[in-house]
Amino acid sequence: MLKPIHRVTSSPALAACQIMMQRLALWLCDQQVHAVDVTLINLQVQMPSQIEADWLWKFLDRTVAKQKLLQRAKEVADLSNVEKQGLTNWVHGVSNIDQHFGLNPSHAFPAQIPNNWNDDSPSWISFKTLLIAFYERGFTKGRLPYRSDGTPTDIKSDQVTYAKFVAEFRVAHKLDAHPDAREICVLCGGELKEQEVDHWINKANFPLLSVCADNLLPICGECNAGDDTKGQKPVHSSGKFGDWFHPYLRPAHGALALEYQLPKMAISCVAAQAADQPKVNTLNKLLNLETRWTREFKAEHRKKQKEAADRKLRGRGPHNLAELQSWLTDYRDGLVESEPNYEVHKVLAAAMLEPTRLATWQGELGLAP
Repeated sequence: MLKPIHRVTSSPALAACQIMMQRLALWLCDQQVHAVDVTLINLQVQMPSQIEADWLWKFLDRTVAKQKLLQRAKEVADLSNVEKQGLTNWVHGVSNIDQHFGLNPSHAFPAQIPNNWNDDSPSWISFKTLLIAFYERGFTKGRLPYRSDGTPTDIKSDQVTYAKFVAEFRVAHKLDAHPDAREICVLCGGELKEQEVDHWINKANFPLLSVCADNLLPICGECNAGDDTKGQKPVHSSGKFGDWFHPYLRPAHGALALEYQLPKMAISCVAAQAADQPKVNTLNKLLNLETRWTREFKAEHRKKQKEAADRKLRGRGPHNLAELQSWLTDYRDGLVESEPNYEVHKVLAAAMLEPTRLATWQGELGLAP
């Protein structure tokens, strides 16, 4: 969240799909609904439009893990009344993520799988498989039954796809619109390499959020799946979000800053406002930012150090302290905000221009006063 993050043109379509998922889940949990009731006719009654009902019925005909999604839906519909009530409460708690970033959430966010189920409980597997399939089959390998503005459509060319969402996000967050310009990861500020779409709140534990406008964002592979970065880690503290940023609902852009510790040659994350320091700490731990930024800080420092030595060796300067300062000032002034690692390099430039660091370089390079 080092960079600004905002919704894109097709975000309303993702929001509409999440509402459809919620509607389906709550209907299956209705104590008057059973497996025999899961039919196209009844879906047409429950869904706001014929288009959504027809899309959903075709979706349920898909096979995942050698079983029709329709059968998964029927298994949820045949849960006991007690299980249905527990699952209903869970759905209300997970739905409408924005409520958990306000002052008085209408429902508590459930930190655990409902009904004391575990990952291997057949009922949870059926429910989770059904909802995650909206993302893995309906979205990434298909088309949502919505236009970008969230209105239903069965015209394929107007329907929102995974590729459309990703392309819109990348274009909207590209700081330099030139086609040859590098792209930047909105979380860490590094280059957007091996781009992956992240579920901020992981879909394995919260499958209702597998297609959700406020839960999806393309980020770099290192942020998403590095050994010491986000992966499937929780982004809440036992269901509480008070000490956490959120990409869309509580962004960190402008709330954190990079500072250097010159003796240690290290970067630290600090909050612009003291009250936000707990959020900065959790974000740093989640993405391993200080370690990654320090690594880039040291690598770029070594690059400039070697460049200065090579220039001096070839007689191109710097030859004295004033020329060294001028050369490093040019480096600082030449940094481009739309390039990867701009913030780290900006901090590095300030560190290298510190009088003590200049004096150290003067001695190491054997420069005249």
